Amino acid sequence: MSEQAAPDDALSRVRERFFSVARYMPEFKQGLIDFLASPKRTVCVCFPVEMEDGSVRTFHGFRVLHNAVLGPGKGGIRYHPDLTLEGVQALAALMSWKCALIGVPFGGAKGGVVCDSKALSEAELRRITRRFIAELGDNIGPHTDIPAPDMYTNQQTMAWIYDTYDMLHPGRNNRPVVTGKPIDLGGSAGRDQATARGCLYATERFLHQGGLAGLGSIRNTGVAIQGFGNVGAAAARLFHEGGARILAVSDSTGGILDESGQGLDPAQVARHKRAQGSVVGLPGTRSLTNQDLLALECDILIPAALGHQIHAGNADGVRARLIVEAANDPITPQADRILAERSLPILPDILANSGGVTVSYFEWVQNVENQQWSLSEVNLRLRDKMYAAVDKVLARSRALQQAGDSGHPLELRQLRTAALVVAIERLASATLERGIWP
Repeated sequence: MSEQAAPDDALSRVRERFFSVARYMPEFKQGLIDFLASPKRTVCVCFPVEMEDGSVRTFHGFRVLHNAVLGPGKGGIRYHPDLTLEGVQALAALMSWKCALIGVPFGGAKGGVVCDSKALSEAELRRITRRFIAELGDNIGPHTDIPAPDMYTNQQTMAWIYDTYDMLHPGRNNRPVVTGKPIDLGGSAGRDQATARGCLYATERFLHQGGLAGLGSIRNTGVAIQGFGNVGAAAARLFHEGGARILAVSDSTGGILDESGQGLDPAQVARHKRAQGSVVGLPGTRSLTNQDLLALECDILIPAALGHQIHAGNADGVRARLIVEAANDPITPQADRILAERSLPILPDILANSGGVTVSYFEWVQNVENQQWSLSEVNLRLRDKMYAAVDKVLARSRALQQAGDSGHPLELRQLRTAALVVAIERLASATLERGIWP
């Protein structure tokens, strides 16, 4: 099976990356690295739901808590027909490293239900959500495991999760059980665009710190964005507002390339997609495939769709000067090595798209303390977190390259290696500081 056609290999890819950087970390107690690579708890549920036509369908769901050393689990819930347990385990591991790297007191978690949300009514989605949360029971909780939105879930889904949990646990402050809620239910200002804004801040800081020769800011850069969902559309708008030219965008139906030379207007693209159900066909643009978009000549390429989009079969065709991973795991390890041979810098997912979990943490804090922060305060705190994480990764990358390891030169060129080392070292150190119980 080809690399592109094997999404179920996500867990093996994540583990491969994890163990590939272990050689660059201090000597820890035997077995500690194996512990950090393994999920702490895996919950599989199966439940019936009555559909609109009166029939009954059986659904399968998962919730994986990968690590709880730094705090309660944190991670999204997605609804997707191709969801697998192995894929959820991989995403939960990425969340552990993301939380450790960005410096929020959570462990990694992930979950979801195997279903096609596009083929379900709102009433059916509500029943699926309520039954799924009821089945999970006390495996989630404000100080145990805290869900958030993910692929094909949104604020409304999180409102149903909160309401269901609150009905089952009356008499408590249950708002911190889930983040990404509507503002009226304790959601945080800025949460809906936090992942994209975090990408913007990470890119700004990387360029300002001299990460890419000849570019000191995003102003006048040419940007291509694969994926025009919640993250991709927000990234297009924010980068556009920052002075970048949005050369091309795409969604699941295809992509569009600006023909004017001035760049796309993200607001116009969004209006067209709402009206037509696709970005394709916008006047003044030329249609192209998602694969064509990945091969466009541009300054910044932002994969903001599904994982494994850049692989061994197409990595040689990438002509961007910088890749910013807004999606989770969009580049396979084999493609990483190909791109490293060309010294093409990549802001890795556990750094670039950590804005979502960071503002989720801010929402959790606000809920626990019964506060409501302003948008400017949220964005300022997010910027500080993202800048500090970029600086830490760049510093560790320089230190690793100076230490040198002629046997693994490609790994040492990758910012992903430095990011993983920072994250895993923090988890390992925290585990030893807590002490191995009992």
